[in-house]
Amino acid sequence: MARKHSKHGRYDDFDTAEDEAPPPPVPCWLCGRPTGSAIVWHHPIPKSRGGRDTVPMHGICQQTLTVNFTNSELQRIGMDVQKLLDNPAVRKFVDWVANKDPDFTATIAKKQR
Repeated sequence: MARKHSKHGRYDDFDTAEDEAPPPPVPCWLCGRPTGSAIVWHHPIPKSRGGRDTVPMHGICQQTLTVNFTNSELQRIGMDVQKLLDNPAVRKFVDWVANKDPDFTATIAKKQR
C-alpha cells in the first residue's frame, strides 16, 4: 500500500516562487532571433573534426547549415558567423526567416552538389 505522506517530511518546505519570470530566450547563433521551445545545441566545428564548443540554434537554422556546407567547410569557417552569412544561400535564408515565429519549422530543400 502506498504512503499518504513522504517519510522525509512534507512538501510545504519547498520554495514555490511563482513570481519568478522565465529566463530570457537565448538568441540563435546564426539568425539572431530568440530561440523557441526547442533549442538545438550545434557544434560550429563538427565533432568529427574535433569541435567541442556548442552554440544555441533553431533546428531550421542548423538544417540550413548542414545542407549548404560540408563538414570540411564548417571546420575551415569555425566560429565565424559572418563567413557563414557571406554565403548567398544562407543570407537569403536568414533574411527570409527573420520575421518568422521562434518555433517556426519547415523542410529545407537539399542543395544539389
